[in-house]
Formats: sequence, structure tokens, C-alpha cells
Amino acid sequence: MPATAVPGNPQLITQSERDVWERLVRQLAAADVVLAGVRLTDRRKDHELDLVALMPGAGFVVIEVKGGSVWRQDGHWLQSRGSGTHTIDPVDQARTNLYALREYVEADPRWRNSSRSRVRWAHCVVLPHSELGEDFATPDCPRWAVHGKGDQDKLGARVRDIPVQQDSRNRPPNEDDVELVLEILRGRRVPAMVDPGAVAEYREGEADRLTTEQATLLKVTRLLNRVEVRGGAGSGKTVLALTQAKEMTRGALNRDGQDHSAKRVALVCYSIGLAEYFKRQVAAAPRKHRPAFVGTFHELGQLWGGPDGSRDNPDFWEVDLPTQMAELADGLDHGHKFDAIIVDEAQDFADLWWTPLMRALRDEETGGLFVYSDENQRIFSRFGQPPVPLVPLVLDHNLRNTKQIAAAFGPLAPMRMRPRGGDGVEVRFVAVGSKDEAVDASDGVAVELVDAGWHPRDIAVITTGSRHPQQIRLAGDTDQRAYWASFWEGDDVFFGHVLGCKGLERRAVVLCVNQDTVTDRSRERLYVGMSRATDLLVVVGLPAVVRDMGGEQVAHELGIERSGAE
Repeated sequence: MPATAVPGNPQLITQSERDVWERLVRQLAAADVVLAGVRLTDRRKDHELDLVALMPGAGFVVIEVKGGSVWRQDGHWLQSRGSGTHTIDPVDQARTNLYALREYVEADPRWRNSSRSRVRWAHCVVLPHSELGEDFATPDCPRWAVHGKGDQDKLGARVRDIPVQQDSRNRPPNEDDVELVLEILRGRRVPAMVDPGAVAEYREGEADRLTTEQATLLKVTRLLNRVEVRGGAGSGKTVLALTQAKEMTRGALNRDGQDHSAKRVALVCYSIGLAEYFKRQVAAAPRKHRPAFVGTFHELGQLWGGPDGSRDNPDFWEVDLPTQMAELADGLDHGHKFDAIIVDEAQDFADLWWTPLMRALRDEETGGLFVYSDENQRIFSRFGQPPVPLVPLVLDHNLRNTKQIAAAFGPLAPMRMRPRGGDGVEVRFVAVGSKDEAVDASDGVAVELVDAGWHPRDIAVITTGSRHPQQIRLAGDTDQRAYWASFWEGDDVFFGHVLGCKGLERRAVVLCVNQDTVTDRSRERLYVGMSRATDLLVVVGLPAVVRDMGGEQVAHELGIERSGAE
């Protein structure tokens, strides 16, 4: 039997952490417990512990996980995850977290008053993607406490050996010690009310399970080269596009163990935020699952040698660069072209953009083109269509949003969607008197959510009109990738705009309708903004404007006609 996981389906920051967590749960013994995402605060700092193994008969081990490429150079630890090289200190992190957890447990009256002697505590570092030779040596940590890529098959046994190998006079813990540690950690965190993060975490696990089941749809596409997958927000299109890109890249082994079906694949989208999501997911996948190209349409052009442009010159991005890309695609040698191209959020692509994509196929007649689209999320004034006929497949289940959120934006969806995302809280509407008041009111709602127990990193404030002042301050005109990195790595509320948040989601969204007139594509902007929330949605704006944008059905779902504020 596997070890006990606490919590059962944790929210982990990186895929590397989740892979190591799954490995330990699978490899450790039934009496062992694997804690994930433990957060502690002491007088010195906040501590976030990736994983902790509580092993009766062996010891308690605090585990620091570092994905990507990690190595030692000139006495320093360095890490590269595709976004540059950074100096890190995983051993010090693990050691500091160990001391914090040990102090926390031993200071608890239940431990202190039980006359327990100190048990074995240890720490280690796991580098799941980095090769380490047996002669790897570092003065701050022995080789047996650093686990590289080649150690993953025996990770559980190696972690169990760490407290045993240490020269320690402390006793090994027993099962009562493990239970008391769990009681202490739970007891200090007994909530006075429902923990919204815990509820959202459970529902997210169910949504992931349903999305995995839906991935069987990809089997239908194996004998088809030209497919359009249509579905509304929350239907899992983005996850399917990513899964298909990785599976086509990996291919399948025949009976002789030879891979004859692996393809050179490009996974392309429009928005930088969605592209950064794809890149992070692919970076965490095994090397054989990584497509040849992942990024925005315009990044593909720059890869081919196309020029960069100014954000103040839309004609360059809409016309000039695509035209140059078509010429550059003609000049690509066979090795740099693709067997298949997968396009997510394809409704954002203009007619001129499809020409270079088709020319980048190794075989324009039979090469794979797989398009994922939602016509009701067409929030840009582009009306392009793929230049070849595509077999349509329809996704009509909403998997990601609660039933209440799905019902609220349902009238805006391209088709009737069956809600399967589970129950949640009612969608709330906050009426304001002007578009300027909408921003302040939205900020106030975000503060209320934090006070109610939501973690700031689970909240997004998204505007439909002008950008939020905080977004302008954070993003400005600098490198947008640094701004979007905060969407995943930041610990604070995220401030964004509907134009950049397509394909992305947050557990709690405050949609700030900061406009006093209905403009072009306003209905689509409202649809995109409302559907970014998976668990809790608050819409803030002028009632008459929101009604005009969404129509009477959306107004009814939001309760606008009952508010009396027009």
C-alpha cells in the first residue's frame, strides 16, 4: 500500500514538486505520511516546506525540490528553468525549514508536556531533472542527501535512509509521534469558518480528474490530420491542446521498442500569458514530450529571423510581420518545418497569420493542423479562418467552473454547456455609480476576500476597460514575461485585463467592468472575464452597462434587475 498523503490532492506550485510527491507516496510504506505544502510563520520569516516525510522507525525528513537544471559552480548552486540562470541555496532552504518545523512541533504543549525525547530530524534536496554522478560532492550536504534524476526510481528508500545514516543519538519516531505531529499541525490550523482554499483545492482535483477523462477524445484525432475542437470556456480546450502536443511529440513505441510516429510539433497561441503557461508545463514534462516549438505566433516569426516591433505599431503585428513570416517559412529547410501545428485560442488569429503556419508544415497537403477555438471569445477585431477544411469536434461539458459561475456566463457561451464543475457559492454583483468607482470597489472586494480566508495568490482583479493602475505599475512597457511570471510565482493578488487573461484562470476573480459605455466586443470581454473564475466570481460595475453588455439573461443571473440600482 502507498504512504498516506496529507492533503490527499495538494496544490503544488510546480510540476516537479507534484512528480516528487507522487513518487514518494508511491514508494514509501503504508505507515509513512507525506505532507505537502506546509506553511509556517515564526519570528524570523514565513516558511514554505515543499514536502515532509514522517516515517515511523526512521525519522522526519524535510525535502526541498528544485526542478529544471541545477548544478554547482564556484561554490554556488545555480538553477536554470528556461527563464534564465539564478543563484539558489536549496540546502540552506531545507535546513532552515527543518529547524522551523522542529521548533514549531517541539514548542507545542502537546509535545512538550508529553515528556518525549527528541526524535531524528533530517533534511534533503531532490533535483528530479538533474543528473548527478556518484562522485558529486558539496561541503554543505552529503551525496546521500541529494537525489538527482538517476535516483528517482529509489527515492523512497533513499529518503528513508537519510535519518538512519546521520550520526544522531536521537531516537527514531514511532507511529504515536507521527500522529501527534499531524495533530499539532492540524490543531494550530483549525479554521473558525469554512476554508475557501481547501474547498477550491478539492474541487480542482475533481476538475483535473474529469479533464483527464475527457482527454480520451484525443484518440479520435489519431487518424485525422485536420481537426477543429470547439468548446466554450471551462471545457478544457487548453489542457487538451497541451496534452495533444506532448503526446504527438512523444509518439508511440512499436513492438520492437522503436518510435516511428513521433512528430515535430509546434504549439502556438496569441497571448503571452497563455504562451508562458504552455512553456512552464512543457518545461516540467519529460524531454521526449516537449514539442519543438511552444510560444506565441509572433515568437515563431522571431525564431525564423523576423524582426521585433513596437507595441505602438499594430500594423506591424497584424500585417507586416505575418507577411514576412510567410516568406521566411518558404525558406525553411525540411528539418525546421513541422509535421503538425496545434493552435489554441485560434479565434484570435487573423487571415494573414494562417499562411505562414501552413507553409511551415513539411507537407502542406497532409500535415497536421489542429485548432482549438471558442468563437464567443473573439475579443479582437480579427476574423480569420483556417484556409483548409477541418473536421469539427465539440466539447459541451464545463469542467472547470462551479455550476453557479457556469450558469452566470452561460447565456454568453457559444452553445449550451453541461455544468460538471461542482457546486460553489452564488455569483455576486456589486453596483457602482461610475466607472472610476469600479476600480476602488474591486480593490475593496479583493481585500474582503483575503479577510474571508482566500489566499492572495488565488485572487485576480481583471478589468474590461482601461488597465488597472496596479497592472500598469507592475507591467508598464517592460518585458511582459516578467509580469506574467508573477501570475504563477507571485504570492499577491494578480491584476490583469481580459485581453491578456484568455486561457488562464484563478480560483477567485473580481471582474471590474470599468467602462460607462458598451464598446465593440464588450459582450465577448464580459464572457471572457466572467469565465476566468473557477470557484468564486464577483462582478463590479454600472448595472445598466453590465446589462447592455451581457443581455437580460446575464443581468438576471447576476441579480441586477433585483438590485434596483440602474
